[in-house]
Amino acid sequence: MDSAHDTYVLAFEEIDATGGAVVGGKAANLGELSRVEGVDVPPGYAVTTHAFARVLAGAPALDALLDRLADLDPADRDTIAALSAQVRAGIEAQPIPDDVAVALTRPLARLGESTPVAVRSSATAEDLPTASFAGQQDTYLNVVGPEEVLRHIRSCWASLFTERAVTYRLRNGIDHRRVRMAVVVQQMVFPQASGVVFTADPVTSDRTVVSVEAVPGLGEALVSGLVDTDVWTVRDDEVVGSAIAAKKIVLVAAPDGGTRQHEVEPGHQDEPTLTDAQVLQLARLGRRIEAHFDRPQDIEWCLADGDIRIVQSRPITTLFPIPPVTDDANHVYVSVGHQQMMTDAMTPLGLSVWQLTTPRPMAEAGGRLFVDVTGHLGVRSTRDWLLDTMTTSDPLMGDALRTVLDREGFLPPPTQGAGGPPLVGAFDPIDADPALVEELIAESRASLAAVAAEIGRHHGADLFDFVLDDFGELRRLLFDRRSHQVFMTAMDAARWINDRMREWLGEENAADALTRSVPHNVTSEMGLALLDVADAVRPHPAVVAYLRDAGDDVLEGLRSVAGGQQVHDAIRAYLDAYGMRCVGEIDISRPRWSEQPALLVPVLLGNVDNFEPGAGRRLFEQGERGAAQAERDLLDRLRALPDGGQKAAETTRMIARLRTFIGYREYPKFAMVCRYFVYKRAILAEADRLVRDGVLADREDAFHLRFQELHEVVRTGRADADLVRRRREDQAVFRTLTPPRVLTSDGEAVAGAYRREDLPTGALPGLAVSAGTVEGRARVVLDMADADLDAGDILVTAYTDPSWSPLFVTIAGLVTEVGGLMTHGAVVAREYGLPAVVGVQDATGLIRDGQRIRVDGTNGYVEILGDS
Repeated sequence: MDSAHDTYVLAFEEIDATGGAVVGGKAANLGELSRVEGVDVPPGYAVTTHAFARVLAGAPALDALLDRLADLDPADRDTIAALSAQVRAGIEAQPIPDDVAVALTRPLARLGESTPVAVRSSATAEDLPTASFAGQQDTYLNVVGPEEVLRHIRSCWASLFTERAVTYRLRNGIDHRRVRMAVVVQQMVFPQASGVVFTADPVTSDRTVVSVEAVPGLGEALVSGLVDTDVWTVRDDEVVGSAIAAKKIVLVAAPDGGTRQHEVEPGHQDEPTLTDAQVLQLARLGRRIEAHFDRPQDIEWCLADGDIRIVQSRPITTLFPIPPVTDDANHVYVSVGHQQMMTDAMTPLGLSVWQLTTPRPMAEAGGRLFVDVTGHLGVRSTRDWLLDTMTTSDPLMGDALRTVLDREGFLPPPTQGAGGPPLVGAFDPIDADPALVEELIAESRASLAAVAAEIGRHHGADLFDFVLDDFGELRRLLFDRRSHQVFMTAMDAARWINDRMREWLGEENAADALTRSVPHNVTSEMGLALLDVADAVRPHPAVVAYLRDAGDDVLEGLRSVAGGQQVHDAIRAYLDAYGMRCVGEIDISRPRWSEQPALLVPVLLGNVDNFEPGAGRRLFEQGERGAAQAERDLLDRLRALPDGGQKAAETTRMIARLRTFIGYREYPKFAMVCRYFVYKRAILAEADRLVRDGVLADREDAFHLRFQELHEVVRTGRADADLVRRRREDQAVFRTLTPPRVLTSDGEAVAGAYRREDLPTGALPGLAVSAGTVEGRARVVLDMADADLDAGDILVTAYTDPSWSPLFVTIAGLVTEVGGLMTHGAVVAREYGLPAVVGVQDATGLIRDGQRIRVDGTNGYVEILGDS
């Protein structure tokens, strides 16, 4: 072969998985497939990225357009469409140099110049384990002759800049210049049937299942959604399910090139595209290809003259990873993130610090933590306890567990013996004692002050030894039996009140109104305290204007603005009290408010705009009066009942327990986060030293090492740069995944359902966690920093941890996709008197921003009323 051929063209047999940077993901995978025994790949070749670069080098005018594209917001669809169209037009108008054109068409002679081919894009960021890019660029079928091949190669190059491809890269943080376009030219197959094989269930992620989809004729009809597909499910080399679609049209090759639609005769529309034997053959072939690539695959195939030919295979990038297991038994895992209101991926440092904090063993998968509850499900008593507990706190998780247990043979029948350790220890309720709460808080504060004073004396490996030892003190405080008794007594009292008031008075969720403005709730106090900061800001128009335009260094220039010193001091005092908090705060690597004060500015300005001076104090006093009135009303109604005096006395005692202790429910986690921040500042100081010494490239590299690994790096002065790079790449993938509530060792993500029949038509079911009904404008907020709320809005989001509570003073109601009765968002919603429904599946997708909705926090559902 001549040098031009070597530079611009490679045959499939010259390509393997390492060639993605030159031939793109699609061509690299085809080269690998052609090496797998028993896999029939139609012959062809790849046009390398060198050809694309050569042609692009002749169009310097495109550089300015690419610069403009890189700065666009992915939501700016109109600008993206206009600029990407200009880029495509520029590429398609660019002539191909003669020597390049000869190199690109010479391999056609081997296929036969009049042989129809498929011309398909193969971008360098396509069909990767981390991002499939499936369908992002173009494919052209039944292309005949050198001139047409060249024309369609140029179109493939241009398709790198379709609107959908540009938007995809912007959303995934991929540099437009870093992605190059190669092209696959492959002998055309004229199939009787085509389709895809998924070697894991693409919906549930179950790795034991193979899904086979098929349509008559060309597979582009399937990819484009032109026709419905026949679908078979295969498990253990047996067809266990099928759904045969009505097929009214078939896509076939046109005699003069391209494709055309052909109507299927009515008598044949319901015929299966494949026999069961062919389905099983495809499933076996899929498993062979999966074994070669060592990961589940999405495989495109054609059936021509009885032979199966493979035209593509790519990783299934949407599957949630499986926790590692050391035996052959089936396992069931429940998500820690759904219980902690933190379903985002955590960094390795964050995962390891959390695991050092909790005594319960946890499995890792996809940057999240899971508890293996197989042992609890294996014993009748702990199984029943776990199901009851989960169903009460998170009905979707409870139903998901029941769904797994209903599968015959997945787990052995439960025994009557002892199971695993209880997930929550037993406790004895105690009577209301405010002094006990104050004593626990004082002890925690003293311990925090001691570690903060001592940690500065430790450096290097000694620092990590000190922190590791202090985790023992953190765990002692966090799992202190008295502390546990306090908030568990409050939770028990809430259940008692709700159960008895329902039985005696027909009152639903009576405890909710009684928990408003309770003492010692640090999370709700944090929201009210930010209203006080707004009071300091509001009198100073220059400060308000400064904050509206301030960048990340919001405190840097504040003192130079009229009134800025006073506001600076108010913000600084707030950060001293609460600056260790942030969204996703159980991950020690997440930026704290003290590290990025700008994160608070949108909420602070919302308070300035929506409230009058003194609102914090008034809201708390209003809550106290409302709770007192609710207590009087309940007790008056109870005294009118038979044995009313005794019922009222019992209820009074339970209300005292509830109001005295429920606020403390928020304190242990706050104390833990305070301690995390002390650790983090010391660890980052060591990371900065490692950067100065050239051991780490960036201080945030430390986040991609586990605590123990970072300890070793500090001790030895050596770090594995490749490990850090791989961890960063893994983290980028994990952030795109949605963790399941329940996960099995087969990889199946089990979602659960409410199975309710008591809902209004079209209502979205959820878990009622704060009583009342409210109508208002839905504000769908995925990032607290983007919150733009007016008084009376209803916040709709994925989850809320304590850091979201400053928003609660503004909103009129709350809807989340994740949550439970005693999670932080529910506790604070009840304290603020906000109707709230949590656990609403896909709420942020089903409810559009700006729609008018009704939230029924008493009965647990949301109604979409229409556009505002």
